[in-house]
Amino acid sequence: MRSGLLSLLFSDPLSFVIVAAGLVISVTIHEFAHAFVADKLGDPTPRYQGRVTLDPRAHLDPLGTIAILLIGFGWGKPVQFDPYNLKDPKKDTALIALAGPASNILLATLLSLIIGVFNLQGLAIGILLPLIFINVMLAIFNLVPVYPLDGSKIAQAILPKEIALEYELFMSRYGNLVLLALILPLFGSRSAISQLISPIIEFVVTLLSNFWVL
Repeated sequence: MRSGLLSLLFSDPLSFVIVAAGLVISVTIHEFAHAFVADKLGDPTPRYQGRVTLDPRAHLDPLGTIAILLIGFGWGKPVQFDPYNLKDPKKDTALIALAGPASNILLATLLSLIIGVFNLQGLAIGILLPLIFINVMLAIFNLVPVYPLDGSKIAQAILPKEIALEYELFMSRYGNLVLLALILPLFGSRSAISQLISPIIEFVVTLLSNFWVL
């Protein structure tokens, strides 16, 4: 997916449909989880904005979706919430941020269990394995502690107060540039972020593969 999905559309249309559908499902689950947890923690903003839903239309960002097709990297529509509506803004913000990646890991685990319990083969495996990988990839990528990824909000919650403030200030100014530098393959065929998270993704997928042969 690093080079985009359009080339896959012409070389392997079935794989294109599977991967594209997997991305839509994964992003939808991810953003829904943010909205659901924010709502449960006392902030009605996501509900007022129609984000507490599994309807993909509420969560897909048009430009982010086009970017996925063209360059293999994109984004969903960020879930907005008001920290002043939360009982413990620091902790609850981290929980809201963690909800997205956690939902993707949970879905990947559930699908892995389904493969093992029902001993799925053939086309079912061809559909579910890419969905498992996409969810793991989305989760690990979003845990990178760089703004505007979820990991930056989690980092702010666990860092000592003074360091967290300095970190927040730096990320608010330079986070997008740092993320762009990590994503672009500046010093080789693979981006820095790919080299960083690929071993973690492979490790998690390997763990989940133990469920495929129950």
